[in-house]
Amino acid sequence: MRNGQEVHRRGLFRSLAGGVSAAAMLSLLDSESGVARGAVRAEDESGRPRGPVHEPSATSVIHLFMNGGPSQMDLLDPKPELVRRHGQEHFDRIAGEVEFPDAAGALLGSPFRFAQYGQCGMWVSELLPELSRHVDELSLLRGLYTTNLTHEPALYKYHSGSEFTGRPSLGAWITWGLGSENQNLPGYVVLEDPQGLPVNGVDNWTSGFLPASFQGTRFRATGAPVLNVSPDFVEPASVTAVERQLIRRLDRLHQQNRAGQSRLESRIEAWELAARMQTSATDALDLSQETAATLELYGIGREPTDSYGRRCLIARRLVERGVRFVQLFINSQIWDNHSSIGTALPAACARTDRPIAGLLTDLKQRGLLDQTLLVWGGEMGRLPISQLAADRNPGSSGRDHSKNAMVAWLAGGGVRGGVVHGSTDELGFAAVDGRVGVPDLHATLLHLLGLGADDVYVSRAGLKERLTGVVEPTVIREILVRA
Repeated sequence: MRNGQEVHRRGLFRSLAGGVSAAAMLSLLDSESGVARGAVRAEDESGRPRGPVHEPSATSVIHLFMNGGPSQMDLLDPKPELVRRHGQEHFDRIAGEVEFPDAAGALLGSPFRFAQYGQCGMWVSELLPELSRHVDELSLLRGLYTTNLTHEPALYKYHSGSEFTGRPSLGAWITWGLGSENQNLPGYVVLEDPQGLPVNGVDNWTSGFLPASFQGTRFRATGAPVLNVSPDFVEPASVTAVERQLIRRLDRLHQQNRAGQSRLESRIEAWELAARMQTSATDALDLSQETAATLELYGIGREPTDSYGRRCLIARRLVERGVRFVQLFINSQIWDNHSSIGTALPAACARTDRPIAGLLTDLKQRGLLDQTLLVWGGEMGRLPISQLAADRNPGSSGRDHSKNAMVAWLAGGGVRGGVVHGSTDELGFAAVDGRVGVPDLHATLLHLLGLGADDVYVSRAGLKERLTGVVEPTVIREILVRA
């Protein structure tokens, strides 16, 4: 009996393999059913709105994530008092908030100059000359804070609302709640850095306890941009519609016998989506369709902006085609400037400033900025005191982590431009006015997309699981066009 079972199991797997492969090709070959398959699941879960609950201000999000924690007082939150008190001892007053106390030094005034830009007069560092031309389109959050000093839990918090692994990411919640506007492309795309994954790796875009089909789809910058898009075989012309229908039925039968196994269902959906992506993804990633002027706008073809510029341009092409949520990561943690901030921070800005400004310009010129929400920020901020390098040389100092103050900006769909919301104390140590936490930021993003924080949830183990957690968040209405 065991041998018979093994034969049956192997035969079933062979049938499944053929069924999945053929079912994928069916998406291109047959469309008689008229049902959109793939990105959006059919069942109506109780906490899944399947569309906006109120009128949305934006339809897509481009999330420009700056791993490592950009220094607020060196980029977008100038502190003249910190510069004036440069070199004074301050450690004893903040000792409990320093992750590496053995390396703590004196107050470190920013070595970079600030100036006011735009009609709004927003202060911006000399390290961001391209972004400074767009300040009248930005809503700058200077009162943002988080809850953990360490990268891993802070990253989980920023991306999923919780400091612990295993929960759905922001992009997964959004695509689960709203679906995708293009059945031939994923609703949630992650644009990787060719130099490697960020800290926490794929956990940054996981679907957690949501169906696996809502995790971020990784688009790679080297080699095949998307794995398994190109078929390994070409279906013979002799295969008939009847045979394809039979394979589809076998596929459905196997799936029905394993109801509730979201990974199996998602794998089948992924194959079907991969088949449809053979033409649509290739087109979206083909930058040869762009003019030389557009490539120059993003800094493509030159260093150090080429890599990030390509991903910013691909992000525009994806939202242009209806992708709901596009997330850009940078390898490792280029903003985690524990040492040599005088050289490391300018290098990080040089890689990203022109591409991001180019993206803002391009979206506006194409009439896409009003419906696309851009979000820029990292998982934490930095301290106003120096962190000494191993050689104890103040000239190679950096800044340690801060959970009490960080900076982010939003632009585009439904966001007021030229606005500064919140402030930190005179040294930039902590947010003191207009304080907003990560759940408040998440609630604001959901609101702009037409969802309330309580509209998207999963009932699990007696709990109402949602992106923003159990504490009621506050939408940052001061930065909204429609408050």
